[in-house]
Amino acid sequence: MPPTPDSVKQLIESSDLGERLSGVNQARDIDPAIAYPLIVQACKDQNVRVRYAAVSQMDTLGQQDAQQSLDLLRNALLTDPEPDVQAAAADALGGLKMTEAFPDLASIYESTEEWLLQFSIVAALGEMGDPRGFDLLVKALDSDISLVSTAAIGALGELGDPRAVPLLLPYVQADDWQVRHRVIQALAQFDAPEAHTA
Repeated sequence: MPPTPDSVKQLIESSDLGERLSGVNQARDIDPAIAYPLIVQACKDQNVRVRYAAVSQMDTLGQQDAQQSLDLLRNALLTDPEPDVQAAAADALGGLKMTEAFPDLASIYESTEEWLLQFSIVAALGEMGDPRGFDLLVKALDSDISLVSTAAIGALGELGDPRAVPLLLPYVQADDWQVRHRVIQALAQFDAPEAHTA
């Protein structure tokens, strides 16, 4: 039987963890306008798995109430004790292109040592397309964590700032084929002759 708004609400309000997780997942199959307040409620759940699952859905539901979503996601980014939930909030902020959160994303990037959170912030800055992200992405290129630096390559391509081209060109010769693949995708976003030559 397909989920209904009432059945999803009942699951999300259950005292049973498994039922709450099920409710969050089933919320994908009901009207987004009805699912949104239920997911907002689940974003504040006491269990990290429920919060993570709910926050992860905000990029598809957040436009239902942009200001409330921005406030909720910024709060999760800044105060949630679990890096996974913070990373999901960064992902959602990027997906929703909520550039108002740029200062928060930049601040958290500078203060955290959690690689997953750094990775999500870098990816979010690329999705946002906010030119203020350029300097942070350049810094992320030099990260000791290869996934973060590779994400920065892609994000600089998405950002489209031509100052990135000479910074990206050396990565064409990287030993790792995944880095070379990512840099070619990034350089394809630019019209500069040296990008096309590379």
